[in-house]
Amino acid sequence: MSNKEKIGWCAGVILLVILYLLSSTDLIIKEKKKEIFRVSVIVDQVNDNYYGNFREGMNMAEKKYQADVNFITLYAENDEKQQDELIVREVKDGTNAIILAPVREDHAVMQLDEISPGCPVIFLGASTISSSVACSISVDRYEMGRSLGEKIVENETPEIPVCLFTEGLSYTGNTDTYDGLRSVLDQAGFSVSLIEKRNEDTYRKTIEGTVYPENGKIMAVGMDVGALSDLADILEGSGVYREHVTALYGIGSTTKLLNQMDKGIVTGLMAWNRFDEGYLSVEKAVQAAGGEWNEKQITLTPEYIDDGILKSGTYEKLLYPME
Repeated sequence: MSNKEKIGWCAGVILLVILYLLSSTDLIIKEKKKEIFRVSVIVDQVNDNYYGNFREGMNMAEKKYQADVNFITLYAENDEKQQDELIVREVKDGTNAIILAPVREDHAVMQLDEISPGCPVIFLGASTISSSVACSISVDRYEMGRSLGEKIVENETPEIPVCLFTEGLSYTGNTDTYDGLRSVLDQAGFSVSLIEKRNEDTYRKTIEGTVYPENGKIMAVGMDVGALSDLADILEGSGVYREHVTALYGIGSTTKLLNQMDKGIVTGLMAWNRFDEGYLSVEKAVQAAGGEWNEKQITLTPEYIDDGILKSGTYEKLLYPME
């Protein structure tokens, strides 16, 4: 091999080494770094007992979109003032998007307009569309109440009065649920009364009022998952109470409530896909933070579940979602 050839080979090797070093240090080929968006999920409860399936969906979307999701609960149940403070805190800390389950929908909209968070806000369980809300993910509460009312009319007798229990009509969606129920029950001739939670003994005292006189009976309906869960726990703890509450219906689904249905405590409930709700909320938050979203409103479809439907496995994926 001549000197010229040797020099050519050496130059070629040196050039390849230089090109390799340049490419490995991103000086030639720069990989586009994916932006990690911070997403703050602020709910209306003091724990995540009612958010099990929601969090599974949320976690899956967090992994897929490589987001940094922070799930935040309240210190006091349905404390709208504290929820306002948490929104301000998260905005100051630099969150890129907020997912909010508002305690009171109307109050939250006014506060967001006043705060002007500067980041997209995704509403859960609320259907309001405003300049401060990028997207809302909810069920039609009126239609859900109406559908539940139809099942009660189909299965029960108007001779037994119906008590509608709720943590408060002013809380998000409860008035719509109430109106939907009343639209059917009133027309069918049922006697209906409203019981709003004032303290921890409100529901129990109402049920106790049926024990004396001994022939007192009611049907109970929990219009929100908190009321339904409390009623189911009260009835599960007392065989005497169960003799006077002929049926328990409600809105919302948790693993515990489904187990109580299997035990015969809960007669029927309306449920929707909380896994999808959690997944979609993070997906839309990330898209909105990146300026890439189109949908302003997503409506989830509720389904009626009773013991027979539960055991049939028809809605197994809805009630027990698997990743």
